[in-house]
Amino acid sequence: MSPIHINPRVVPLTVWAMAALCFHACVPTSLRADSNDRPNIVLILADDLGYGDLGCYGNDAQATPTLDRLARRGVRWTQAYANGPECSPTRAALLTGRYQQHVGGLECAIGVGNVGRYDDAIRLHLVNELGLPTDRPTLANRLSEAGYDTALFGKWHLGYEAQFSPMQHGFKEALYCIGGAMDYYHYLDSVATYNLFRNGRPISGEGYFTDTITDHAVQYVRDRNDSEQPFFLYLPYTAPHTPYQPPGQSPVDPLPLDSPLWKQSDDPPGVYRSMVRHMDEGIGKVLHAIEESGKTDRTLVIFASDNGGTSASRNEPLRGFKGQTFEGGIRVPLIARWPGHLPESTVNHQVTITFDLTASMLAAAGIPPTQEDAMEGIDVLSLAASGEPPQPRTLHWRKPRAPQVWGGIRDGNLKYIRQEKATTDGRTTIREWLFNLADDIGEQNDLAPQNPGELDRLRGKYLAWEQAVRNNRRGRPGWKPSTD
Repeated sequence: MSPIHINPRVVPLTVWAMAALCFHACVPTSLRADSNDRPNIVLILADDLGYGDLGCYGNDAQATPTLDRLARRGVRWTQAYANGPECSPTRAALLTGRYQQHVGGLECAIGVGNVGRYDDAIRLHLVNELGLPTDRPTLANRLSEAGYDTALFGKWHLGYEAQFSPMQHGFKEALYCIGGAMDYYHYLDSVATYNLFRNGRPISGEGYFTDTITDHAVQYVRDRNDSEQPFFLYLPYTAPHTPYQPPGQSPVDPLPLDSPLWKQSDDPPGVYRSMVRHMDEGIGKVLHAIEESGKTDRTLVIFASDNGGTSASRNEPLRGFKGQTFEGGIRVPLIARWPGHLPESTVNHQVTITFDLTASMLAAAGIPPTQEDAMEGIDVLSLAASGEPPQPRTLHWRKPRAPQVWGGIRDGNLKYIRQEKATTDGRTTIREWLFNLADDIGEQNDLAPQNPGELDRLRGKYLAWEQAVRNNRRGRPGWKPSTD
């Protein structure tokens, strides 16, 4: 194993952080709209999609023809990351534009049935406070205040309580799955909680959920054919998350609670792939509705995944899966199209992360950041439009889920990974890895033993960040946390 070669172009963290704070003033102006020329924004999010599941990311041409076509007409990023290796953390970062650690309680996905999975989340669940609080601005809030119509059709997973519903966070219309996973046909989860909601209230429904939200999105676009008001359509699919149920079945009874199809490692042959392909077909219907409306040129379309894929996915050439901070758990596909603003058929190697999309969408809509926003992302769309070379980044990850904590930091091309695990006898074991992603995307060559200095440096940066951003919410006034 050879020692690490540090890229001399890597900018110190403090310099890049200062640049990130002023990015709205520094980026090219080609993507910044005024109040009379604001784009429609369609944000599509897959659930547990693997980095290599799309044809344009190495899969075959039959896997995702719609998304491959979208990539040919826009920009495809090769080094895009989710803010977390699980669902709720990334979605919290997406809506707030900040690391989810600032929120408290959402560093790990909310468990099925509204269960907290680590100390802070458990405390919040006990006082009915587990979810995205309304005391901070969100992407939908800001767009709505600027005159956008806002809608969500798909997966929410940011709180079961009514006080955390999408309607409390700036969405004017919403049809959604409230939790992390549900039967695609009967809308029950694996502990028999009913998941289908509309505008903050549970409703009855039928049909394959991927089709249900696709149809609502298509109708939403069509209903705005004659309107000049810009819209923000958030379309977070539950596909291809478990349970592994293919389209076109319509079973009479709900999926049994003990069915192996709920398990992320038990995918029947061909089912996962059919779920991805069906989602791709649904996205095609939404894009066709936009084309029929004549608004393609004034519509920004973004596609990404909320985290890396499970063992059912095609994560090649990455190591690891959902839940881990190896590349397979956090690196995701990312595509954006905006005719006349973003270049076509472009592969972009800029390192980016979910909350960059938040900053980018607000910038595209001409909405300047406020001090209250305190956003931490950069405008990667304008960077792509300008053709500038990739900017070095320092990004962090942390996911506690009893009995272990996965963490990590990417600093330039170097990546530090940390796994803390509690043992049954009360001890904590720590494993650490160090990789150079410039020549080891698959994280096969652990450089930690040969580079103790770099290991110490990145460990120190990670731990300092962890200490700075963690925010344990304590629940309602007067509630006292336990001392045990």
